[in-house]
Order: sequence, then structure tokens, then C-alpha cells
Amino acid sequence: MSKYLIYMDVSGDIDEAYAKEKDLRFVPMEYSLGEEMRVSEGVQPDDIMKKFYDGQRNGDLTKTSQISPYMYEKYLDEAFKEGYSVLYLSLSSGLSSTYQSALMAKTELKEKYPEQDFYPVDSLAATGGMGVLIERAIRNKEAGMSIEDNYGDLVAATHKIKHYFMVQDLMYLKRGGRVSATTAVVGTMLNVKPILEINEEGKLITIAKKRGNKAAISGLLDYFKEHFNDSLKNDVIYVIDADIKELGDSLADTIRQLYPDIIVRRSTLSPIIGAHTGPGMVAVCFMGK
Repeated sequence: MSKYLIYMDVSGDIDEAYAKEKDLRFVPMEYSLGEEMRVSEGVQPDDIMKKFYDGQRNGDLTKTSQISPYMYEKYLDEAFKEGYSVLYLSLSSGLSSTYQSALMAKTELKEKYPEQDFYPVDSLAATGGMGVLIERAIRNKEAGMSIEDNYGDLVAATHKIKHYFMVQDLMYLKRGGRVSATTAVVGTMLNVKPILEINEEGKLITIAKKRGNKAAISGLLDYFKEHFNDSLKNDVIYVIDADIKELGDSLADTIRQLYPDIIVRRSTLSPIIGAHTGPGMVAVCFMGK
């Protein structure tokens, strides 16, 4: 069985200590805060994330850049030179062209390193959904699963990942074309908090609208209870927040009370996804039925 490493791009969110313990590798991505271009290379420190979301609150525009095929060759080159194959989890193809860039890079890498393999997986996911999938991949590898079988298992699992989000500021969704300008203005005035999901095609859709944070968090919990596969005793649940820790903690604590034997991880939303949702987002991500 060929030796291999596991990579994900930094649009996914994962527990920092777990990532370090398991030697998880990252493909960096670029983002901007105002006029300043930055590179996210892994789990971002709390002070960096606080500055990012405070910048958004103060009116700084935020954007992200796609990963080019060249960047894959650049960042994966070291692993291939050391004789490793690579299993890589990308941001959903329904949200980004990242996966398509990875497929283009696959051809170039195979020509350069014919003895190794590059397996890109379209996660159909983002944020903590990618965290759930990458932990599955790591467990598979530790159990002795080959890269080929691990790839097949992940592809099958992508269709079962569930994400439910709430956002505070509809203007970020308006900029991304998710809601109309009228909906954004009226919704903000009425304190409407939309609940969104990433569907089976990996695309972001609005599924409900709630008045206020309390109702929105209750809505997230209802969707979680309806769709969570509680037979997966060794799985994890990710609760993510964009600099609104008290709401994220409240949701996570309630889930822990419901399922005390399940691991519930907490993480801050990466700037790659946060650039498009704004501060105050809360998400719950898990393996569905």
C-alpha cells in the first residue's frame, strides 16, 4: 500500500489541536481585508480572526481568491518529492472552482510524479462539514485504509454531510447574489435571520427565516435533531461561529446535553467563508441520516 498524506484547503474549519496532532496538511488560500491581501495557511489565530471580523464590522470589504492549478503544484510538491501520494479535500464545487483547479493540477502532477497519485475529493461541503469529512479520512487512514479506498469512502460520505447556518447581516448574502437587495434591506430592518443549508449539490440555499437570534438558534437545533444520524457513535459534530462565541457555545452546550457521548467540536469560521457571510454567523455541521 502506498504511503500518503491528507490535505484540505483552508476554507474548511477544524479543531486546531486535532489538526496538529494528526499532521493534517493545508492548501493555502488568499483573502483581502480592505486593501490588504493576506494568505490563510491553516487554522487562524484568535487575534487574526478578531481583527478580520472587526474589520468587516467597521466597513472593510472582504474578498477571496481561487486556488490556481499552479498553487496545487507549488504546495503539494514537497509531499510528492518525499514519495507520498496525496488525498485532498476541496471546498464544494457548488461554491467555488477550487475542485476544478485541483483536477487540472492532477494531470500535471501525474506527469511530473508518475509513481504517486493525487486524489482530489469534491467535498460538496464547507467550513465544519469539511472538518467532519477530514476527521473521517484520518480515522480511515489510521485504521489502515488505502488511499484508493479512503477516496471512495469520502466520495460516498459527501452526500450525507449536513450544514445549517444562520447569519446576522443579509448584506453579505446580497453581495454574493444569495438574496435580493430588497430582501436584504427589509430583512435587516425587521431583524430577520435567515437559515441556510448546503444542499446535496453543494450549493447554498435559504430554507427558513427567523426573527431574532434566539429563534434562529432554536431553528438550527430543530434541523439538527431532525437530520442527525445518532447511530454514528464515533463521529463528530462541528459548531462554528464567526466571532459570536456566546451563541456558538449555547448551541454546542445544548447538543452536548442531548448527545453526551458524541464529540462536539468548536471552531471559528475561517476568513475564506467568513468573507461571504460576515460576522455573527453560527453553523452546525454533522453527518446526516
